[in-house]
Amino acid sequence: MKKTLSALLALAMCLSLTACGGGTQPAQDQASTPAPEASASAPEASTPAPEASAPAEADSDLAYVQDKGTLVVGITNFEPMDYQDADGNWIGFDADMAKAFAESIGVTAEFIEINWDNKLFELDSKAIDCVWNGMTLNDEVKASMSTSDPYCLNAQVLVVPADKAADFENLESLEGLNVAVESGSAGEDAAEALGATTVPVQSQANTLMEVSAGTSDAAVIDLLMAGAMIGEGTSYADLTYTLNLNEMQDLPSEEYGVGFRQGSDLTAAYNDFWAASVADGSAIQVATTYGVQESVITD
Repeated sequence: MKKTLSALLALAMCLSLTACGGGTQPAQDQASTPAPEASASAPEASTPAPEASAPAEADSDLAYVQDKGTLVVGITNFEPMDYQDADGNWIGFDADMAKAFAESIGVTAEFIEINWDNKLFELDSKAIDCVWNGMTLNDEVKASMSTSDPYCLNAQVLVVPADKAADFENLESLEGLNVAVESGSAGEDAAEALGATTVPVQSQANTLMEVSAGTSDAAVIDLLMAGAMIGEGTSYADLTYTLNLNEMQDLPSEEYGVGFRQGSDLTAAYNDFWAASVADGSAIQVATTYGVQESVITD
């Protein structure tokens, strides 16, 4: 019996040792697994170096435009800055300078008419690459876009029927008038500030149609546009402009600039282009073609 008991105890000890050995093996296997995993991840740790240089190229608007071969310019119909000739080609001071800038960076200019209220959305969505349309550099524009150095001076003026001009010469406000304005424009801001009831339309050209048709008492548009589109020898010979709204509000002349996406390197490329165009006289030559040479900023 004792021998049998001793044998059973010996067998139990062997089984116990075997069970402990089996239990520790997985623990040893788990302990040993991190080493190969750590060495496998080592090559991945070195990958950020080449990736770090990629965003500079990916974030370059200039490279993006050059890669697709076109500079898409957002505009409205705004003579003498952007308008179409008899063949439907976009011409004007801004249009011609946009073509020259595009050529300077090795691409071609493509023009798309936009709703002026949606210019920031069109820009940020990359439907267009820049806004180049006699755009006033106000605080809102400067906060939402990367803006170029100013290139032209401008003011807001009141356009009225020529036979009623005397009635509008000494106004201290525009209260009581229905004034056509381009929606989202500096003209709209100026008219509202002087108490007018504004009639927002899609473009400055449309404001002239409103006044000519008698559906609005007056319009507020850019001085540069008024000089080109109304009066003798134009399609609106029956219209004239009287008041300078900047002077009425004791505001300085406005400045035009080109708008690019925030952080865009196209802004610096444009500024270099503009400085070179002023220096070689080509900017003034184009401006003279469209009668805006007195407004060009050359210093």
